Amino acid sequence: MRDLIIKNVIEKIKKRSDVGFKKYGVTLKDDDQPLDVWLQHIQEELMDAVNYIEKARYALREEIEECYINDAKED
Repeated sequence: MRDLIIKNVIEKIKKRSDVGFKKYGVTLKDDDQPLDVWLQHIQEELMDAVNYIEKARYALREEIEECYINDAKED
């Protein structure tokens, strides 16, 4: 494969699918929940993603501030 990043993402998707199958005992294709349930799942996942992004941004700001403090100490 020409793109290692894509290969890694594909492998993660496969592993995530295996976890889901073990947990729910059904493939995504064969899971016949109503559309509203799928939309709820999407909404919940996106809300989680926003929280993870906010956490990552917070951690990045802390790291940047720490670098500035360390640089100031060295000067």
